Amino acid sequence: MTQEHAPTALRLVDRAPSITGEEIAAELVPPRQFADATLESYRPDPEYPSQAEAVAAVREAAEPPRGGLFRRKPKPDKPGLYLDGGFGVGKTHLLAALWHRADGRKYFGTFIEYTALVGALGYRGAADLLTGASLIAIDEFELDDPGDTMMMTRLLGELVESGSRIAATSNTPPNALGEGRFAASDFLREIHALSERFRTVRIDGLDYRRRHFEGHAGTSSDQEVEAAVAGSPGATLDDFGALLRHLGEVHPSRYLKMLTGVPLVGLRRVEQLTDQADALRFVAFVDRLYDAQIPVVASGLPLDEVFAEDMLAGGYRKKYLRAMSRLISLTSGATE
Repeated sequence: MTQEHAPTALRLVDRAPSITGEEIAAELVPPRQFADATLESYRPDPEYPSQAEAVAAVREAAEPPRGGLFRRKPKPDKPGLYLDGGFGVGKTHLLAALWHRADGRKYFGTFIEYTALVGALGYRGAADLLTGASLIAIDEFELDDPGDTMMMTRLLGELVESGSRIAATSNTPPNALGEGRFAASDFLREIHALSERFRTVRIDGLDYRRRHFEGHAGTSSDQEVEAAVAGSPGATLDDFGALLRHLGEVHPSRYLKMLTGVPLVGLRRVEQLTDQADALRFVAFVDRLYDAQIPVVASGLPLDEVFAEDMLAGGYRKKYLRAMSRLISLTSGATE
């Protein structure tokens, strides 16, 4: 059975949702799997003391100073908290736990969502919206181009000066953001300004998802994929190549809305990625799949093998490894 012979199968390539700045802002809350995240529900691995130390650092950052969370007091040397560590060590859990402890107006979003907010509302509109928030939590902090570097430096600086606290997670220390991706030496001043705003807390450990399973992303035959989609009302079925082309026509900030109401994503004829732009868009798509906890069934190459060796040796290595971990989880039924 092919997609052409299955007209009733829903396809992601037929979805190109629009999204407004107001809609982006309304979604700036933790993903649903972290809706109830607390410091108490985080389980530090005793083999890695830095995990317990990170919990203590987040607890300290969340302590109500003199009667109110993050209320003004003598300015700290580092007004932001930066959780640096490998994928799957619980950084997002801790960031969400901090967000839940904050009072007042607060925001939680990925780096892509904040840059999309600026794109939708303009710099001044986004800054005005975020100004006055008690906490701005930024997950998956990445600087993939110089424009983002300078824009985020300016925005975070303005928010810090207005009294907001900043907390972020990333797989890269703040003074190494952009390393291996663009001419970082041309933007050292901006990168240094960013790093100076954060107290960096390192979290070591093994990928949490890998504690539950081993091996590769699950793979099925075309027929098995089609049967799984047919048995799950609302599921989508797309050819991998067609989906990649479609992702290039939809802004990453719209990927989550594109997945609204989808209980299962079926992909056929998965093959290795050859274009870095396609690979980065696919990473952003996988992140949104994982945020929404939408399982994936696929045929062809195992999804954790789609990133070529030269990609894994480049500046985006950590992004690709995170996506591989999440794809294994999504195709195996394991959740974080």
